[in-house]
Amino acid sequence: MDATARATSAATTSDWPALVDLVRHDPDARVRAVALARLVADAPRDLSRDAWAHAAADDDRRVRLRAAQVAPQLGRSAACSTLLALLADDDLWVAEAAAYAIGEHPRPTARAVSALAAATTSHPDALVREAAVAALGAVGDPSTLPAVLHACDDKSAIRRRAVLALAAFEGEQVEDRLRRALGDRDWQVRQAAEDLLRD
Repeated sequence: MDATARATSAATTSDWPALVDLVRHDPDARVRAVALARLVADAPRDLSRDAWAHAAADDDRRVRLRAAQVAPQLGRSAACSTLLALLADDDLWVAEAAAYAIGEHPRPTARAVSALAAATTSHPDALVREAAVAALGAVGDPSTLPAVLHACDDKSAIRRRAVLALAAFEGEQVEDRLRRALGDRDWQVRQAAEDLLRD
């Protein structure tokens, strides 16, 4: 039986212990990732939570990426400390998915929110900065407004996300920045600002 078939067989029969074993010990990263996805989707939360934490520290980026991608399904069971480690991952796709996951967390910690703000303003990769500012909009923590405003002057894709994120904030600074965005060189930024000001 090949690697994918092993994972499929365990998933089909809801053999949770077998899936946990695959996540922890299978030599094939693809199998570990597939097994993790099924566990998080359907297994008892204590089993999936522990397997997820193990996968988040996997040596293979594909498994860590899957851990970041499925984290929102765990809700509060997804430890923010683990998500912080994924946000700091060297792989930009892992970090991007972790930023999204923190934004979807029902109760992100202050450290996680602060890390999102830092990623928004200083992460070297634009994709991660874009995901981080979108996550700040989802969280809506007033303390992160300076980071969102900073992102309004970044690359066009990030500016669009930042302007949309401003919907979660209030105040004169927000109104002023939205009015400035009406003159942005990117039409999507201008449109987003116009829509928010109209609403």
